[in-house]
Amino acid sequence: MVRFLVVPQWQGSPAARAMLLVDGASAIAGDLPRAATTVLDVPVEAGESLGTGVRRLSALLRTRELVHESMTADTVIIGGDCSVTVAALAALPGGTDDLAVVWCDAHADLHTPDTSPSGAFSGMALRAVLGDGEPQLAVTPGIPRDRVVTVGMRNLEDSEVTALDGLTQLSVQDLDSPEALADAVEATGARRVWVHIDVDVLDPAEIAGVSSPAPFGLAPATLSAAIRALRSRVPLAGATIAGFAPRSPADAVDDLGALLRLVGAVA
Repeated sequence: MVRFLVVPQWQGSPAARAMLLVDGASAIAGDLPRAATTVLDVPVEAGESLGTGVRRLSALLRTRELVHESMTADTVIIGGDCSVTVAALAALPGGTDDLAVVWCDAHADLHTPDTSPSGAFSGMALRAVLGDGEPQLAVTPGIPRDRVVTVGMRNLEDSEVTALDGLTQLSVQDLDSPEALADAVEATGARRVWVHIDVDVLDPAEIAGVSSPAPFGLAPATLSAAIRALRSRVPLAGATIAGFAPRSPADAVDDLGALLRLVGAVA
């Protein structure tokens, strides 16, 4: 049975209104089955960098501990900022030796503390999944590059471009074929897959509640169809839906249809 773990972490986000991510996680949680949903009591305070290049590190480390204590098999993580996936993978039951990661995100999230202009960990999240960056947060051992598939990435900073080497990249147009994602994951040879979805991978016409919208994104129906096709061929180890930051309760209601379509696809 799928279990939902709601992780309303905001401290990894660079956005001025990062705390809206708490409201977004709560809005999604309100439509999940109560008996199968656990909401983590994550830190509210900003936290300290502890002498590193990662802002709010102390709060991020506490959330990581809470995720580690709460992770079970077949867990769908509801964020919060998208770096909650790093904590989930570090605590994944059965480890990651046989795992592929699908990273659906408009942004690359491939910074390190040395290249990040903001020091926000969500911009380093995929790099940490690869095992690079701040050692206290990175997945160890990292997921090999040949087992990572990016989807819908279209807003990169110059220092992130070379970090894409070795990753399989699927564009928005590639998902016009519902089997393209499953084909790419099967080609990695992995026996299980984790699907990470930052909701800004969707087109801004489909969802308003994101901090950094990027035009020409995916339709919810297109991404859902690709994930369902993937699940029919490769077992899902878990998933993340993160990055939802509605500006008002009314905006949250308007966006929930698209979000619940994604929840249905992964759960």
